Amino acid sequence: MIYHRRPSWHIPEALATDESTFFNRRQLLATMGLGGAASALIAQRAHAATKPGDEYLPTPERNDVYKAGDEREITDEEIASTYNNFYEFGSHKQISKKAQKLDTDNWMVKIDGEVEKDIEIEAADLTAKMPVEERVTRFRCVEAWSMVVPWICYPLAELVKFAKPTNDAKYVRFETFLDPKIARGQKQSWYPWPYVEGMTIKEAMNPVALMVVGVYGKVLPKQYGAPMRLHIPWKYGFKSSKSITRISFTKERPVSFWQEVSKDEYGFWANVNPEVRHPRWSQAEERVLGTTERIPTQKFNGYGEEVAGLYSDTLAKKEGVWLWR
Repeated sequence: MIYHRRPSWHIPEALATDESTFFNRRQLLATMGLGGAASALIAQRAHAATKPGDEYLPTPERNDVYKAGDEREITDEEIASTYNNFYEFGSHKQISKKAQKLDTDNWMVKIDGEVEKDIEIEAADLTAKMPVEERVTRFRCVEAWSMVVPWICYPLAELVKFAKPTNDAKYVRFETFLDPKIARGQKQSWYPWPYVEGMTIKEAMNPVALMVVGVYGKVLPKQYGAPMRLHIPWKYGFKSSKSITRISFTKERPVSFWQEVSKDEYGFWANVNPEVRHPRWSQAEERVLGTTERIPTQKFNGYGEEVAGLYSDTLAKKEGVWLWR
């Protein structure tokens, strides 16, 4: 659903993006229209891209409400596509080439747990059922760096509706792929593979939460978490699972990958908050990728108008939603 109320962090179109860098190359595809053309192109996925930017998509309609929230320009694609956390392929940022080993053709996703009926569906077919759009959002890593990215995506709430959870479902658990043969990082036995993350149903139904299937006008490259990844703009980036294979609706709160590794540093809530430092470094500022800037971090990463209502004072005191635990 496209909301027309402009929140306080809305910015003009001209400040949100520089279309000249890629518009002309996809103009022809754009004339095909979004509907069937976009879904068909995603569904075909004849061969996954061998490098970032091989598969262009018809230009979906941009949601002009959910913007980056300030005057920062979109991060240069070359930087965003080669500076990636994906521990399955290594603990450093330069994993984009290694991630190309991931076979994303005919990618299956299981939806189960507290739902009316378990579902197993190909990722492309799932996307074809969703209202795909483009959104420009902030991305804030717990490592205190940030970028602004034009995602091709759909609201996570639409996937929740499709899953038809029962009244017993309180949380959503996301699980990524497990294949140590091609993802050598998964051979590291001290990590609790596969990668797992979770959020509440209420958080998942918030219109700011996204399921991403593309970026910079293209089918999602593998290093971003192809063929589908989570993006929760108001939380630190480690909450946004990549290359999802299973989505489970549960009564009990999921224990996430990083909680198992270090619960004092990486908690369930992980809401962006400049006032609460990570146990080893400050979160008051962030380094903007592609620049020499260090800018003040905003609470909820600037999306407070839309998401602060999810967290009452009572919940904050009881659960410590501003803290790591």
